[in-house]
Amino acid sequence: MPLAYIGFGSNIGDRLAHIQNAIHTLSKTEGIILQKISSVYKTDPVGYEAQAQFLNGVAAIQTSLSPISLLNTLKDIETEVGRQHRIRWGPREIDLDILIYGDLCLETEKLVIPHPEMHLRGFVLFPLAEIAPDVVHPVFQETVQTLLERLDDDKSISESGSIGLFQTCFL
Repeated sequence: MPLAYIGFGSNIGDRLAHIQNAIHTLSKTEGIILQKISSVYKTDPVGYEAQAQFLNGVAAIQTSLSPISLLNTLKDIETEVGRQHRIRWGPREIDLDILIYGDLCLETEKLVIPHPEMHLRGFVLFPLAEIAPDVVHPVFQETVQTLLERLDDDKSISESGSIGLFQTCFL
């Protein structure tokens, strides 16, 4: 089964509870085995900046789901956790994104893998480097750690701790 990395974030309501609910649901999904969860990082918003700080992190999973099935599953989990779609890059209860899916490079109207902007985002690279520094970006053929070291991002990022008992229960 391929190893995939899922970015998660929240900046509305009880951010940590939204993340915990999403990770818990992800871990109980058939075809997904949760492998690791990064620490949670408090981060400044990107794009639309007039909003609250996010809590962000990354989960490593093994999955038998196809990339499109995984995407649909993540969207279902977002809905279950209570995500309301507002403006692009705007506030959200939960956001789940496929960052990397094995060594796959895929570009469709609905899904691009690896995530097309992950190498530009500290809120992705910091937690990803924490759990998988040696993973190679399938397009750039460089490790996550190398991408992080070259990152030119002036957004504030600080480690905020773990997501609680969920982090230890699944490892």
